[in-house]
Amino acid sequence: MNIFITGATSGFGKAIAEKFAVPGNQLWITGRRADRLEAIKKDLEENKGVTVTVSTLDVRDKAAVAALADTVKQQWRTIDLLVNNAGLALGMSSIEEGDTDDWDTMIDTNVKGLLYVTRAIAPLMRAQRSGHIINIGSTAGKVAYQNGNVYCATKFAVDALSQTMRIDLLPYNIKVTAINPGMAETEFSIVRFKGNETQAQKTYEGFLPLRAEDIADAVYYCATLPPHVCINDMTITCTQQANSIYKVSR
Repeated sequence: MNIFITGATSGFGKAIAEKFAVPGNQLWITGRRADRLEAIKKDLEENKGVTVTVSTLDVRDKAAVAALADTVKQQWRTIDLLVNNAGLALGMSSIEEGDTDDWDTMIDTNVKGLLYVTRAIAPLMRAQRSGHIINIGSTAGKVAYQNGNVYCATKFAVDALSQTMRIDLLPYNIKVTAINPGMAETEFSIVRFKGNETQAQKTYEGFLPLRAEDIADAVYYCATLPPHVCINDMTITCTQQANSIYKVSR
């Protein structure tokens, strides 16, 4: 299987790369931190015996995405799985106090970046009349919460895009799956709170949150089902969380 993953330097993306690092698979992993990509490549090639290609990529850069897609097409010819994982949350301000630069970054990464990558890769899948696109959404795209405003809006957009991609690509035998994680202890909250690790840790106090590996397991399950089976939408939370609002500490 040829697998292309965005946002693979940490969290879900890194765990997904590790999960798919099995004999016979080829991985192409991208992210903004070249040193981390190289470290992951070295680890997986030495310890898992798979071929890993790395590319430093900011999905917000439309020209860079298109150029990389051309390279992928030349080297691979076919692609079996695209995992649109790159995304982030920044801040938790009420709408009238929000940082518009943060808004731009979230919209450009979570929505436009996902669109740029999909637009660049989907034609190859259409030509081969097969493939699978997995979009990493969020419970924030199912139920909005206080001060989540723009982040929630971007993840609602991922949900809508996943549904319409499924419809648009239906004639070409291409699967589309949205996986919507709840609270998971990754770098997510550290990024949201701009490096404030104390504040980030408070997010998970009293909880046993999801791990990145839990989401990687779900991605792997969806991607390895029989050809006639497609999971369209999957929402995953820890046991102590029902949705974006309802959770219980113990």
